[in-house]
Amino acid sequence: MTHSDQKVVTGAGVSPGRAAGPAVRMTTGAGEPPRRRSSVDPDTACTAIADAATAVAHDLAARAETTEGTARDVLETTAQIAQDPTLVSDAQQRVRESQLSPERAVWEAAGAVADQFESLGGYLAERARDVTDVRDRIVAHLLGAPTPGVPTREEPFILIARDLAPADTAQLDPHVVRALVTEEGGPTSHTAILARALGIPAVVGVGEALDRIATDELVLVDGGAGRVYLDPSPEAVQAARTRTTARTFTPPGTTKDGHRVELLANVGEVAEAEPAAASGAEGVGLFRTEFCFLDRDDEPSVDEQVDAYSAVLRAFSGKKVVIRTLDAGADKPMPFLTDSDEVNPALGVRGYRTALHNPDVLEHQLDAIATAAAAHEADVWVMAPMVSRVEEAESFVAACEAHGLHTAGVMVEVPSAALLAGPMLARAAFASIGTNDLVQYTLAADRLLGALAPLSTPWDPAVLRLIQLTCTGGQAQGRPVGVCGEAAADPALAAVLVGLGVTSLSMTPRALGDVAALLNAVTLAECRTVAGLAVAAESSEDARAAVRGALPVLAELAL
Repeated sequence: MTHSDQKVVTGAGVSPGRAAGPAVRMTTGAGEPPRRRSSVDPDTACTAIADAATAVAHDLAARAETTEGTARDVLETTAQIAQDPTLVSDAQQRVRESQLSPERAVWEAAGAVADQFESLGGYLAERARDVTDVRDRIVAHLLGAPTPGVPTREEPFILIARDLAPADTAQLDPHVVRALVTEEGGPTSHTAILARALGIPAVVGVGEALDRIATDELVLVDGGAGRVYLDPSPEAVQAARTRTTARTFTPPGTTKDGHRVELLANVGEVAEAEPAAASGAEGVGLFRTEFCFLDRDDEPSVDEQVDAYSAVLRAFSGKKVVIRTLDAGADKPMPFLTDSDEVNPALGVRGYRTALHNPDVLEHQLDAIATAAAAHEADVWVMAPMVSRVEEAESFVAACEAHGLHTAGVMVEVPSAALLAGPMLARAAFASIGTNDLVQYTLAADRLLGALAPLSTPWDPAVLRLIQLTCTGGQAQGRPVGVCGEAAADPALAAVLVGLGVTSLSMTPRALGDVAALLNAVTLAECRTVAGLAVAAESSEDARAAVRGALPVLAELAL
């Protein structure tokens, strides 16, 4: 390792931008308490557990009141876990039966719940992180220790952490937390996704190198290059601090030489529609409809769905809105539609496959979409998730036609769909690549499993070749191919995608300005050149390095 290498910590750059400031470490939990007998009688210990859980729940609920949207939902969900009667009663039972101290009883009870969630996989495996976060908060309260989480400071800083719990990320203030650096995580982790949504530069998955970053040390984070500079020059620090406002996007999206690339927004709930429209997005490239169906035991009525869809269509009157039909299963289980006993939900009945067993749910949804579309001026496109065979594409298009929905497409999330893009797009009007799942299924790496985070990158040449095949199939049929996964929000990768033949990019609205700035600075020929470099690479690291080396404008734009 050279001297200069010793001053740089590298990881996965998951949210572009540069920021400088003192390194401040996340306040950690009190740690695992020793397994010892309680020093108080069982009744007192049990009361202490209940009181601590209630206090934590009330604190999280109060924080939720000061936020909105996804952040509010995350905090409210975590508060509910804190008061889960199963968790509290299990801990109290351990006190009574094994005479454990309250903090140790909570530790073991929460550990049992988290282990159970992880064994079930998918959505519940993701919730295990919430359980351990609640555990740490209750234990800290019982011990009178500082509450784990993001420190409170007035001076802007760089947050250093092993990883962030959803409740922590939900409370991040981008005016104070200027960048994130974490030991764990990958491009599709909740930390990475929220960092992009907030416009906070982030480098994740730095591993043990995190220990090289000293508390209060001045560091510079380059979220595009995936680097943390431990001894930045005064000039570099000043340059990073100069740009404090997010770039804005003024349509249309084009390359420097005028090649048209639609820049669209991802929308996951009604509350996100108006802000997305205000961001300048040329339309919606991914309208996730699951919000209507989650956290309920029965299917929403057609009228309920019409009201929800109408709110988004109204915000994008005259513009394209691509609606994804229900993507149930895997990390989004629904008791009225999916089987909670599946051994491997990610490879089970999910997405469009649920229509094979419950066709009425899809019929009702298409009815609602058609009704909402007829009442508004938006240009409505509809696509099915988790399509893996040509006959599925044909069947979905026919179902849409029967409801008067004439622009029907497919999601490309599994390798078979990419390999068969030509015949699929002979039936479907368009394709949209979901890079999060395409990475998962190409690399056989659960995107929710932290241990496999290094594999979860759309920069992998195998993934890029599948995207190239999809675009080739689209071009052969004269059909557009978009990308609506997290890859679209990476400006460097956006240039590669355009070079591969992608015609539209849909992303978190906050990323629109950066992606547009990069595309405006490069020609289509340059995009094709870097696409060739990326596809020819043998690893994701080599692909990223080759592209960044060929596009010095990324550094000039602080991307």
